[in-house]
Amino acid sequence: MVEAWAEKRVVISPDPSTLAEAVAARFLSRVAKRVDEGKLAHIALTGGSMGAAVLAAAARSPRIEKIDWSGVHFWWSDERWVPKGHDDRNEKQSRAALLDALDIPAGNLHVAPASDEGLDLDAAADVHAEELARFAGSEGPWPSFDVCFLGVGPDGHIASLFPDRPEILVTDRSVLGVRDSPKPPPERLTMTRPVINSSKRVWMVIAGADKAAALGLALAGASYASVPAAGAKGRKRTVFFVDQAAAANVPPELIDREY
Repeated sequence: MVEAWAEKRVVISPDPSTLAEAVAARFLSRVAKRVDEGKLAHIALTGGSMGAAVLAAAARSPRIEKIDWSGVHFWWSDERWVPKGHDDRNEKQSRAALLDALDIPAGNLHVAPASDEGLDLDAAADVHAEELARFAGSEGPWPSFDVCFLGVGPDGHIASLFPDRPEILVTDRSVLGVRDSPKPPPERLTMTRPVINSSKRVWMVIAGADKAAALGLALAGASYASVPAAGAKGRKRTVFFVDQAAAANVPPELIDREY
């Protein structure tokens, strides 16, 4: 059963480094709780500087040695359509920051196809959609991520769902190919909004004054067609983890000082 969307929360850290450490600690606690209960944990990762910083902070924690990572499955909300091993791959960034340091089965890393693996972009989207469907459960036709990490661009984009483009409006597909992206590289794969919003928890991690306007619009209830971050909502929690610079336009009543 799909639960009512939780009210959005904003949690502020003083600077990007403290922000990464705080989110990493929450992430490890959430994963540990899930696997200690004997349940699988499905996590959707994101790219970008803060996505990597959170994973790197987790890698520095001694707690990673105490978690049974065989019960954790990692996915990516989007991926750049470049060759395998290319520096632009979100997968490569995540492996370098954390995943290569974990004792985790290779089959638990659900990597999107790369551009040099013999598929065109649309076929790759279909293959990755089939992978999501393999882990469908009682909550829907794809895994319900325990945590879906998202970055937010200055334009308000999430994953590779950009403002005022058709991809953000698609509801009948789980994975799409993106062409002519306004941000390089021009071709990408992205999960769609229904997949993101089936997550139990959506955690948007945002740092920098250049993100303040997008954060303000997302919190103000802007149209998700024009500000995709406004349409990202977890079924249990929707949390914006932000640094002080990004929080310039956050109304005081939306700041959660206890979460």
